[in-house]
Amino acid sequence: MPNYRIAPSILSADFARLGEEVRNVVTAGADIIHFDVMDNHYVPNLTIGPLVCEAIRPHVQVPIDVHLMVKPVDRIIPDFAKAGANIITFHPEASEHIDRTLQLIRDNGCKAGLVFNPATPLNHLEHVMDKLDIILMMSVNPGFGGQSFIPHTLKKIAAVRKMIDESGRDIMLEVDGGIKIDNIAAAAQAGADTFVAGSAIFGKPDYKAVIDAMRSELAKV
Repeated sequence: MPNYRIAPSILSADFARLGEEVRNVVTAGADIIHFDVMDNHYVPNLTIGPLVCEAIRPHVQVPIDVHLMVKPVDRIIPDFAKAGANIITFHPEASEHIDRTLQLIRDNGCKAGLVFNPATPLNHLEHVMDKLDIILMMSVNPGFGGQSFIPHTLKKIAAVRKMIDESGRDIMLEVDGGIKIDNIAAAAQAGADTFVAGSAIFGKPDYKAVIDAMRSELAKV
């Protein structure tokens, strides 16, 4: 059985008590904290920056997975690494030099990854698999929380899983967007091993019940 990881997205958390929220979700069984950064430029929304990452870092021991939906991207990478990020991913459209940006993330002591929107072609992967620790597949168009899962992205997840397996490399395959109890197994069957969920977890009164239910669905795969 693959090592499945649940990564709640704090985009859906109560920002008035964010430290408590991340502690509670880790106690409930989260493996990773997913940290969505939007710049109102690359995507039509504005969220949080390195200061918030630094603020929540002392509250949890699990990895913080920073998803940069910003353009340009290089300038802010060292700031997030310094703020306590463990994983940093970005969109290929946001970098003029993808290989260099991936190396910048690694040079700053973090795991590096690329993010693919539902309609972004996968050809970038052919040239940088040796610099990837994680590939994040968006199953919604980025910019807003609470969107519905786009089913045709399952084929794309399967295609990436095949590329990872053929490379022989240990690369995480994460999926983000509309992940809920009733579709997490389908994403796992397609090949994902790490699952971002925002409103499906933080929008519910009992975080542990949701995470346990997700793990029960994953156990059936």
